[in-house]
Amino acid sequence: MTFGARLREAMDARGPLCAGIDPHPGLLDAWGMTDSAVGLERFSLTAVEALAGCVAALKPQSAFFERHGSKGIAVLEKVIAEARGMGAIVVLDVKRGDIGSTAQAYADAYLDPTSPLAVDAITASPFLGFGSLDPVIDTALANDAGVFVLALTSNPEGPEVQHAKTEDGRTVAGSVLDAVASRNAGAEPMGSIGAVVGATIGETRENLEVNGPLLVPGLGAQGGTPSDVRRIFGPAAGNVLASSSREILGAGPDKGSLRDAALRTARALDVLAEA
Repeated sequence: MTFGARLREAMDARGPLCAGIDPHPGLLDAWGMTDSAVGLERFSLTAVEALAGCVAALKPQSAFFERHGSKGIAVLEKVIAEARGMGAIVVLDVKRGDIGSTAQAYADAYLDPTSPLAVDAITASPFLGFGSLDPVIDTALANDAGVFVLALTSNPEGPEVQHAKTEDGRTVAGSVLDAVASRNAGAEPMGSIGAVVGATIGETRENLEVNGPLLVPGLGAQGGTPSDVRRIFGPAAGNVLASSSREILGAGPDKGSLRDAALRTARALDVLAEA
């Protein structure tokens, strides 16, 4: 099955929630764990064991593993293997973007099934030109994996690039969304190339119907609500994979409490599945 088909199936079965695994120092401390590779592993595997069976996808944030060096990367490999072994779809938040052979190397690292870091999908930056992502997208599609391309992020610095106008009058974000839609043309039930659009961007005139998944961070602790998502995404809301990290992880380290927090959030998002 393609990534788009597998994700659609998971969203229909479990609801449109992606649970982030963001083991930053404050959360490690709140869970009573040390800011070390040992604490990182305990934290992350606890989250995987609690959440893998009840959400559509898990999204580890690579940076929080990388900060621990080679030991942290080893933990990330274990987290990916455990999560996928439990049947979870894993989206690795790495936001990679480069050109030529370097872009291909990133693709091989995360999207080649023989790699120890192979996942179901990654996040990627198109701001070196959408065509710079061709090696990443082509490798993903060849391996039934996916790519979520940054389009409309909710950080305050984003608009200076994303709202800038291209020569044909479109915004940069609009041209990214159009390119994503083009890659997904004709795909059923939805394409494998998605876009990242923040839950806290406010109103937008951009066309968010890209026939692919929309990874929507910012739910919960960052201020985004299910009603915000329904209002912003309108007819595209049915393809929203809403991401929540701190609100869910704040319920840990008890596995039952983590699971309950995820299920509450998923129930609140049920309205999106009806779009």
